[in-house]
Amino acid sequence: MTLSHLHCSSLSQVRCMLNIWGVMLFIRLSWVFGQAGWGLGIVVIALSCVVTTITGLSMSAICTNGVVRGGGAYYLISRSLGPEFGGSIGLIFAFANAVAVAMYVVGFAETVVDLLKENALLMVDEINDIRIVGCITVVLLLAISVAGMEWEAKAQIVLLIILLVAIVNVFVGTFIPATADKKSKGFFNYNAKIFLENFTPSFRDNESFFSVFSIFFPAATGILAGANISGDLRDPQKAIPKGTLLAILITGITYLGVALCVSATVIRDATGNITDAIPIGSFCNGSSSLACELGYNFSSCEVEKCKFGSMNNFQVMTMVSGFGPLIIAGTFSATLSSALASLVSAPKVFQALCKDNIYKALYFFAKGYGKNNEPIRGYILTFIISVAFILIGNLNTIAPIISNFFLASYALINFSCFHASYAKSPGWRPAYKYYNMWLSLFGALLCCIVMFVINWWAALLTYAIEILLYIYVTVKKPDVNWGSSTQAVTFVSAVSNALSLTAVEDHVKNFRPQILALTGSARSRPALLDLAHSFSKNYGLCLTCEVFVGPRSEVLQDMNSGMEKNQQWLKKTKRKAFYAAVACEEFRDGTESLLQASGLGRMKPNTLMMGFKRNWRTAGREAVQTYVGILHDAFDFEYGTLILRMNQGLDVSHIVEAEEDMLKAAREQQELDNEMMPNGGKSRGMFRKSRKSSTQVLTTRVSVCGPPPPQVAKMNEKLLEASAQFKTKQPKGTIDVWWLFDDGGLTLLLPYILTTRKKWKDCKLRIFIAGQPERSELDKQEMKHLLEKFRINCTDINVVDDIHVRPSSDSLQEFEDMIEPFRLREGSKDTAEAEAIQKEQPWKITDKELNNFEEKTNLQIRLNEVLQKNSKSANLIIVSMPIARKESISDFLYMAWLDILTKDLPPTLLIRGNHKSVLTFYS
Repeated sequence: MTLSHLHCSSLSQVRCMLNIWGVMLFIRLSWVFGQAGWGLGIVVIALSCVVTTITGLSMSAICTNGVVRGGGAYYLISRSLGPEFGGSIGLIFAFANAVAVAMYVVGFAETVVDLLKENALLMVDEINDIRIVGCITVVLLLAISVAGMEWEAKAQIVLLIILLVAIVNVFVGTFIPATADKKSKGFFNYNAKIFLENFTPSFRDNESFFSVFSIFFPAATGILAGANISGDLRDPQKAIPKGTLLAILITGITYLGVALCVSATVIRDATGNITDAIPIGSFCNGSSSLACELGYNFSSCEVEKCKFGSMNNFQVMTMVSGFGPLIIAGTFSATLSSALASLVSAPKVFQALCKDNIYKALYFFAKGYGKNNEPIRGYILTFIISVAFILIGNLNTIAPIISNFFLASYALINFSCFHASYAKSPGWRPAYKYYNMWLSLFGALLCCIVMFVINWWAALLTYAIEILLYIYVTVKKPDVNWGSSTQAVTFVSAVSNALSLTAVEDHVKNFRPQILALTGSARSRPALLDLAHSFSKNYGLCLTCEVFVGPRSEVLQDMNSGMEKNQQWLKKTKRKAFYAAVACEEFRDGTESLLQASGLGRMKPNTLMMGFKRNWRTAGREAVQTYVGILHDAFDFEYGTLILRMNQGLDVSHIVEAEEDMLKAAREQQELDNEMMPNGGKSRGMFRKSRKSSTQVLTTRVSVCGPPPPQVAKMNEKLLEASAQFKTKQPKGTIDVWWLFDDGGLTLLLPYILTTRKKWKDCKLRIFIAGQPERSELDKQEMKHLLEKFRINCTDINVVDDIHVRPSSDSLQEFEDMIEPFRLREGSKDTAEAEAIQKEQPWKITDKELNNFEEKTNLQIRLNEVLQKNSKSANLIIVSMPIARKESISDFLYMAWLDILTKDLPPTLLIRGNHKSVLTFYS
């Protein structure tokens, strides 16, 4: 069992403390309090602690809301806010940790080089010596890290002990009576007058409260060190909250204690010259009056800058301490421990990010080695990045951007906690209760403000990188589902918006085509779905619907298994539609259920779209009655109705099923082959014989799915080609609209919507209307004026004045042949016999019916002739759909009308609105 498993909360606490007790504690803290005074200095530390404490509370809530795996801040944010935020901040945070290694190592190297300089032992020069020492140091740290958590944890404990001894050494030193040398450098032991003098700020060299705060704040950016090794902790849910919050408390008190001790013992300016001693109680003018009272004349510091005192000497802690070399050891310990923590954190965070495969190009770094799954590849990458930044050799160049990266992570952790609480998801049940959603939001805003206070350009750069990565992940849509709070808020917002819509009455200006497409499975009629999608995309709703016919017990399993598969197919093929299915004994009953119950509130379908029943002459009476009955049901429920006809047909379900059977058979055979051929595919003995027989068994199954005859294959090829017709960009051509009846404007609105699509932008809109020969020009002008009022652009308006001419004899004969099998022919029989036959076969077309609707029948036949003449080369023909009154026109006669009207034409869409206006003149 590893040390981390034995003391998981202690390890988390130790790691945080080592990261927070950084270089600032020994070489910048006295300067911060010298500039700001201990009054504002306390505010600096308090503000830093407020940011880290709020973030710690938020992190504790997230950590205790489920199992925390490896990845630290990345894992917390990604599982809470989703891959978009998690992926972007994960990459930034891993990179920041890698660069932080360079920052801490350069800090260590600077201290070493200062010692070399004091002893005249420089190897080359200061900057190159920093680079040399830094590179050697990072190699040694890498060796410790690669050795694993056991050695790294032991190293951290040793470094912590050195740090604690160094801190105690400072407190002890303040009680040791000051020597003459220390007094000349500004140290006088505890003195109330010094403490009061150091209360007020004394900003110099263009410094301000915020600039001093920006220099100190990086000292507090170590609170995620424990979370970053969450995968190595036995119980991170308990260890991370306890360890992090205790670390913030202990380090905050330590910073405050050390700073106040120094403020009570060290003056701001001193010469370091023992000869400046004067009798105690002497009088001096200016800011050096306090020093005169203590027996030293430092008035020269008002004329020129002195080298000692809390404002001028960064090594005040070494001077104050009881034993100076211990402070140097503490500085080494602080820098090396922080560097080591970052060197371990960066690869582990990066490995967790790569394992999730959000950025596919980085999956190479997901591989781990050894029993602890150490990210060796990540260590090497971190090492390379660190060395690259170490070669810069300037701490001030490296530091600003890192602080902003860390603060960006803190802001998102706080926002994650707020977002999860705001979403009110039942899955948000953190065991840690001491958090508040509004406090977390305040923490997120505070982090953002601090980012700009520290360095505005670095903050802008951080946000720019984060936004770019967010957009990249959003566009790529990684196939992950972590139940994020973003999903929960989306659901809450959708329900809220749907409810708010119900309070608003429908208005003609806000009409949107919300289409219920009877496609069968989502893949069965792609051409129908694509056209429906073109009408509804960004404008309205599109539902692709399927009715499973049969006893519920038999079809329910197929329906349930197909729900997710069909919706995923829609998503994969980028068709913005919903899939819905019902199980029913009769197809018409199922469709009626869909027409009545689909949708939610105002977001419910208002237009039914279905394919033309090409096989109506052979399908049987019940099938035809069901089809026509669905149209009647749609009109009864006040739906607009669309029927699409294509010469090649629409249904490709038989091809899809054959393809699925082939894939299934291939998978089964592959699995059986794998079972029959162990040892890397080398069959031996009985397995060779068994494999042969298994192949023979599978041959029967595969042969069923084998290639079809050439003629059928050619038909299938044409069908597949036609089915993808509306998926691709349309060639230059026309959309011909034959507006023959006023149905509320749906026949005009839908083709206009098509012209706004990129795929249809090369297709011009042509309008055809019926008119009289003597007033064709007048009808054309009236139609042009009407379209201008509707703001619908078209390239041409045609008035067809011969639409009521009697059709040709060939066309009439073709129609007669079409309906012949369905005619009753009662005219050739006596009355009693005719009545008996009609009673027995009420669905057949009577002579009386043909006579009564002869004019309407001739109109459909003549329309086809006119369409053949004017629109044969159109990309899409849109025609006003004829309506059949219930119980007045037989189903077969109506089907014959639709058939003869759309026969041998390019793709044709019949449209009939529900006579409610969908267009308006007014703005």
